[in-house]
Amino acid sequence: MLERTIRAIAGTFIVLSLILGYYVNANWYWFTAFVGVNLFQSAFTRWCLMEEILKKFVFKQATTKA
Repeated sequence: MLERTIRAIAGTFIVLSLILGYYVNANWYWFTAFVGVNLFQSAFTRWCLMEEILKKFVFKQATTKA
């Protein structure tokens, strides 16, 4: 469930920043690059900031029940 949530958030961030980059300001493309770089580094380091945030706030109850 956590992996699917991370993928959904990353996909949403990418699409949203592409839309904002096209319609609002091209500097939003830097956010797209930031998300992409974080996805790339997490593939090698097995560490993801969004995973830490979700574990701390959203999935806190689910991880403590087990």
